[in-house]
Amino acid sequence: MTDSPATTSTPPKSSASAPVSDRFETPQSDWMTSTIDSTPFRTPRVKSIDALRGFDMLWLIGASAVVVALHGVINTPFTAALATQMEHVDWEGFRFYDLIFPLFVFVTGMSLVFSLKISLEREGRARTIRKIVIRSILLFLLGVLYNGGMANGLDRVRLPGVLQRIAIAYLCTGILFCYVGLRGRIIACVSILAGYWAVMTFAPIEASEELRFSEDHNFAAWVDSKLLPLRKYLDKPYDPEGILSNIPAIATCLLGTFAGSILQSDRRNMIKLLWLIGFGLVCLAAGWGWSHQFPVIKKIWTSSFVLIAGGWSFLLAAFFFALVDMPGWTRWATPLYWVGMNAITIYLLTALFDFYGLAERLAGGPISGSLEKLRPGLGNLLLSVVSLSLALLLCRFLYNRKIFLKV
Repeated sequence: MTDSPATTSTPPKSSASAPVSDRFETPQSDWMTSTIDSTPFRTPRVKSIDALRGFDMLWLIGASAVVVALHGVINTPFTAALATQMEHVDWEGFRFYDLIFPLFVFVTGMSLVFSLKISLEREGRARTIRKIVIRSILLFLLGVLYNGGMANGLDRVRLPGVLQRIAIAYLCTGILFCYVGLRGRIIACVSILAGYWAVMTFAPIEASEELRFSEDHNFAAWVDSKLLPLRKYLDKPYDPEGILSNIPAIATCLLGTFAGSILQSDRRNMIKLLWLIGFGLVCLAAGWGWSHQFPVIKKIWTSSFVLIAGGWSFLLAAFFFALVDMPGWTRWATPLYWVGMNAITIYLLTALFDFYGLAERLAGGPISGSLEKLRPGLGNLLLSVVSLSLALLLCRFLYNRKIFLKV
């Protein structure tokens, strides 16, 4: 995830005035959770989804900076390798930091299986789709504001973005979920991946076969340069969250619904775990094989990238399911719940608050300076840890007071 503040509020109550905790035990997600009184349709909690979402966002709010700062202190080949994983690849390839965005889209798909099932049973298809559309529009607009809105003039507005892509993926996947079952979603996912590959591979553009998937010569970039209005990211001819690459992002969200359906099923926990692991390994193998013809490129969200990121997402979902839901061990993941239950909120607030700047005011100057004299990089490590701690404390404050962003 890359790249105006939003207002947080206490989640609205149902007609029965029951608090969120009484109606859902806790919401499956912060901005997609249904607000209806769903007592007749109560579903078991899958706490690992909240923990996985929190784990994903933790890296964005400062955990990656701590790893990089730690390398600045220790400076070993191992820490160097870890620090490298905290950066995006320039173009082709895959690192851990490239997983953060698609993992969030994947978890969005996991969550909607639970939230939309309740809404469909309680309110019906028409009202559920209406809510999906409204929430997607609001999230898209929040993304435009996050990118700066009209602060620099109408011609400098950036329409694509991280939240916008999540909104589009949620909209399309949610509507599909309302109309088709698991088999239909599998067909849709395969069709999207195959169709995107065909378009990107065979669509006529002014480039040789060797340059077809280069940064400046690919069909997605060509579409953006011709059809995407206003400002693009970094003022390039194309945008990494551009028009065409939104389509395979829907497949990423659909993969998440498969994981959600596995967790929602009445199979034994060990069977669920094996299914998640199996899907993960199959996706990784398929993505690796496909990458020899269709390279793994996050900035145009290639089909091989979808499968590689999806494979790791399935395995992480299995890991958290095995550590949280299967044994019922939830206390260790409490900080992850703080972040995961307000993931969109904390993402928006990072544009409003400079946590590192605040950390400098609290622990900078003589404190970090004296540590820097003891060992180069130690002061920066302290400030990175304090910055992350401040973000976590804010998430804890919002969580304990049941303040969740409701889009």
